[in-house]
Amino acid sequence: MTDSPDYEQIYKDLIGFVPPRITHRLRVERECDPDLLDMVEKIRAHAMYPDSMDVKTAQLILFGILLSHVSPASEFHARGAVRAGATKKELHDVAALAFLFRGLPAFNLAGEVINKVFDEQEAAPPAQGG
Repeated sequence: MTDSPDYEQIYKDLIGFVPPRITHRLRVERECDPDLLDMVEKIRAHAMYPDSMDVKTAQLILFGILLSHVSPASEFHARGAVRAGATKKELHDVAALAFLFRGLPAFNLAGEVINKVFDEQEAAPPAQGG
């Protein structure tokens, strides 16, 4: 078995951590089919970082898509969007679009996710300058 790239770091760079499901998927793929892992991650990176848009825009779109599915994974893309510079208002506006097609369940999830992400930011200690 060959060593695969540090896929965990890709997730840490995007959202700040590796979600548990992703950790499990990476582990089982490394053990069972590292070639498939490499293919999946290359396709994911290609689709998630299109040349036609910046990371913030792509993450906002993914946030909206996952809200429309009422998926808890929407939180990860909200975090990615915020790390790429998205504001609370931008996330809210995307949530309003999801509301048009998925209704109150999506809007309720959005409120929970947006508040969680921004409340954590406000509660975090300021970064130390060097």
